[in-house]
Amino acid sequence: MRKATTIYKALSDPNRLRILMMLREKRLCVCEMVDILSLANSTVSKHLSILRNADLILDEKSGRWVNYRLATTDESDDIEFVMAQLDRQLANDDQIVGDREKLTVTDRFEICGVASG
Repeated sequence: MRKATTIYKALSDPNRLRILMMLREKRLCVCEMVDILSLANSTVSKHLSILRNADLILDEKSGRWVNYRLATTDESDDIEFVMAQLDRQLANDDQIVGDREKLTVTDRFEICGVASG
């Protein structure tokens, strides 16, 4: 029962649902999520920690970046079910659609103040 409780608690916040739906589109760093969600870095980090503890997302170090991504079915027994439900419920939600549009123009180098070259 503990695992189910952890997952449902992770899914009980709209910003965490937004993060999962953004990660459905592509891997993101914290700066990109902070920009799109308009939340403090510490708040986004806390949301990521909760999602990670529920085995729904993973983080990977890549050079100077820590990229977050959805867990795969090999890494999480629950991710396929969770994302299928979220896709069904949220795919056409105005907030999710807006986040998806922002993802297309978000530039991590500009946001994070890092030279791209």
